[in-house]
Amino acid sequence: MKKLRMFIGLSLILTLVLAPSTFAAKREKFGTDQRHEAVKKELRTIKTSDKKFRWKMVMPWSKGLLFYDMAQHFADSVKLASGGRLDIKLFSAGELVGAMESFDAVSKGSAQVGHDWPGYWKGKNENFVSFASVPFGLDAEGYNIWLYERGGLEQMQELYGRYNLYVLPGGQGGQEMGLFSNKKASKMEDFKGMRLRTPGWFMDIMNELGASVSPLPGGEVYLALERGVIDAAEFSSPAINYPMGFDEITKYVIEPGVHQPGIQCGLFFNMDAWNELPDDLKWIVNISAKETQLWSTAWIENLNVQAINKFKEKIEFVRMDKETRSAFAKKTKEYLEGLKAKHPDVKKTLDSQEQFKVDFAEWRTQRSGVAPWPIDDYIGGKQD
Repeated sequence: MKKLRMFIGLSLILTLVLAPSTFAAKREKFGTDQRHEAVKKELRTIKTSDKKFRWKMVMPWSKGLLFYDMAQHFADSVKLASGGRLDIKLFSAGELVGAMESFDAVSKGSAQVGHDWPGYWKGKNENFVSFASVPFGLDAEGYNIWLYERGGLEQMQELYGRYNLYVLPGGQGGQEMGLFSNKKASKMEDFKGMRLRTPGWFMDIMNELGASVSPLPGGEVYLALERGVIDAAEFSSPAINYPMGFDEITKYVIEPGVHQPGIQCGLFFNMDAWNELPDDLKWIVNISAKETQLWSTAWIENLNVQAINKFKEKIEFVRMDKETRSAFAKKTKEYLEGLKAKHPDVKKTLDSQEQFKVDFAEWRTQRSGVAPWPIDDYIGGKQD
């Protein structure tokens, strides 16, 4: 009997191992990695180049900002993966060119690569903001799916390509904090007449609501708040905001940061410099950019844990209620529809992003209710 059981068990194992078709799915495989076929073709012809390249990178950031660290992380990854064949030297804002001159410097070839928040180039084309942060738009997860799987990156590359640039996603910083202020604003009417600092489309939206908005550079925000030049300001995520010390001169943070659900950064390359790279180095740059995109989110969100607790020691968090958030969303939709009517580029990109949100909605609904709150909180009813 014992031998019989062993024989049956062995037969079952062999059946599972040697005859998987018996248990095959009834439908064809769902989804394929489209890159795989491209890689197979590349491997037939690709050669490892021994040519060395020394590039300069410019940016709007000072060394004190975590965005600078994202750029450095990318450069380090490229240097390591290429064995030093592609060495990218960073120049912070003002070292080689001014903060807002980095786009043109790379476009013209004065530097080979830049790091950015695309919304800074709003004056060149409104659609740059779509690839940076849209009020009530995509969050970190949404940007990653839309960029890599829903054609967003191709749209981004088409836009930058008009300016002699090749672009890749280069860091995702997650949701931003709301407005630091000494005014306890929580209703839409509270923002009328306020002097604010915010860039991008939220600046226009708040101006239309009766605020007075200026897109001050990050280095000027503290003094403007301290001297009362502005009443409220947002800049970035908790980890990036904390070193700036806004909690020393304000009493409140008005949450949530509806203006930027996801901070998307970019790496843009002079097209001539990019085309000069051997194929193996292009692959290294591309993979290093994706690694930076993945790492940056985990890194910043973990730092946010520490920063938000430090903020709570000094400052009160004020939350806009659902009605106010809905009113802001309604105003945002009106504004964005107006932009879309004027700018075909904006319409194409925002429609694509919104369609992704529509398509994703059912899965978002079905997977809801298991948010990873501490388990005792979940048991107590905190389940959204």
